[in-house]
Amino acid sequence: MKWSILHPEKQRVDSIRKTFRTSEVIATVLANRKIQHLDSANLFFNPSLDMLHDPFLMQDMDKAVERVLKNIKSGKPIMVFGDYDVDGTTGAASLFCAFQKFGADVSYYIPDRAEEGYGLSFQGIDVAKDNNINLIITCDCGINAFEQVDYANDKNVDIIITDHHTTDITLPNAFAVLNPKRKDCNYPFKGLCGGGVAFKLITAIGNELNIPLTDYEEILPFITLGTAADIVPIKDENRAIVCYGLSMLNQLKKPGLKTLLELAGLKGNITVGQLVFSVAPRINAAGRLGDANRAVELLVTDDVHRARILSKELDEENKRRQFIQQTVVDEALLKVNAEADLKNEHALILANEGWHHGVVGIVASRIKEEFNRPTIIIALENGVGKGSARSIPGFDLYEALSACQQHLSGYGGHPMAAGLTVSSNKLGGFKKAFIRIANEQLTKEDLQPKLTLDSEMSLQDITPRFMGFLDKLSPYGPGNMRPKFAIRNVDIDGAPKVIGKTGEHLRFKIKQGLKSFQAVGFGLSSKYELLITGQPVDIACVVETNEWQGNTTIQLNVRDIKRAKT
Repeated sequence: MKWSILHPEKQRVDSIRKTFRTSEVIATVLANRKIQHLDSANLFFNPSLDMLHDPFLMQDMDKAVERVLKNIKSGKPIMVFGDYDVDGTTGAASLFCAFQKFGADVSYYIPDRAEEGYGLSFQGIDVAKDNNINLIITCDCGINAFEQVDYANDKNVDIIITDHHTTDITLPNAFAVLNPKRKDCNYPFKGLCGGGVAFKLITAIGNELNIPLTDYEEILPFITLGTAADIVPIKDENRAIVCYGLSMLNQLKKPGLKTLLELAGLKGNITVGQLVFSVAPRINAAGRLGDANRAVELLVTDDVHRARILSKELDEENKRRQFIQQTVVDEALLKVNAEADLKNEHALILANEGWHHGVVGIVASRIKEEFNRPTIIIALENGVGKGSARSIPGFDLYEALSACQQHLSGYGGHPMAAGLTVSSNKLGGFKKAFIRIANEQLTKEDLQPKLTLDSEMSLQDITPRFMGFLDKLSPYGPGNMRPKFAIRNVDIDGAPKVIGKTGEHLRFKIKQGLKSFQAVGFGLSSKYELLITGQPVDIACVVETNEWQGNTTIQLNVRDIKRAKT
């Protein structure tokens, strides 16, 4: 792994160091985040809901609000149509709960992943029409639903799209399209998740009805969960939402998310990472292997008994998902060895009959991490392939899929993650076209795994003030990743231990001068022989606090280990 250490201008670091009267390491971390002055620092370190932008700055917001209020005031029903992932289900739950507070007759609908596929579906529109619903609000989907919107228009059902996925040059002929990534949208922050866009619609309606956010703030933990799970930047108003939402997790009124947190063993100061790795998979499991409406029901219910039943159900689904996922990962790795030309192909496209379409996204992420190249995993069934793609920095998946669209039945997503549908008879042509684009855009150096580090530091730099600074720097996520550091020439103190069920991790102690700290290296058991040589090493790590059995200690979470240069 190649270490890439950021080197902000020395003059800027010195200026920050004087302004904040702090250490060079802290000043460097601030410089890397472009926090140079007291006003920018105050905004960053003291985020509040006062930082939220005016929702009416978003294109079509005035039209959308007027249309929703028409149904609320006339008592006509509204359908919220969400996607089946965490962002879509938490956003749908937020719309449902808030609209109930606003006095709307509202229902929710999440499509069946296997039967209806991704996004606004013809079946969902039919359900709306059959129930005399003349307004559907999408959440986290709809921006590419051209045919479906036209179908709804023919049935006199208005569609308001709230989405955040990359848009085409043209937009669906919906009543209103709320998406900050619209080319003609001047909304100042483009990094909202799907639920975040829905939240802007909610606050706009609340403003018009003179209902304060405090009356429906129970939705903020839902938006926080969706923001965390969808890996959008924890910057700007996302940071304000997430900070506030995290602070509410220990005082939830609705039982659903509360029981899910208990089931995941989370309490105290819950982090974005814990939501991503412990809570999001359980919610995602509802739609990956079954009916995602259960996830929305869990979040919105006031029935404690029902919440416990649904939480347990999703927990069991998640365990089943983990087993299925590992099976597909193992088979995909075998396919890489049997079919892929890693020397000459800068992308991986793997397809197989029998793979579960509900886990292809997670598997694509795992294979991408293993081989550090754009990866597409496709589940084939009855001549149709449903695939999920994950990318590496420097390769825009959406643009690549757009260039290959003649081979695809449908596609959508972001530069780093996307979904697609392809016919089996067009799979070969798609694979050739996509790999050709990857080969043209990516160099051998791009395929080498990189570890970006904020700064070099020594163990002497780890002080109470430094740990307090790291705490204030959170919540972490894209756009504000947890700082990683290079610590050079440290000695191994005592005998390192191989730990984990299959011996894949390391635990050891390092020292430098008079200071020493415990260290853990997840997935780094291959470095064991290097540690037992007795020679000094360089480590790349995150500095964190570790809570175990009521004790809190400082721990170095090691990401890579190299032999120290003499």
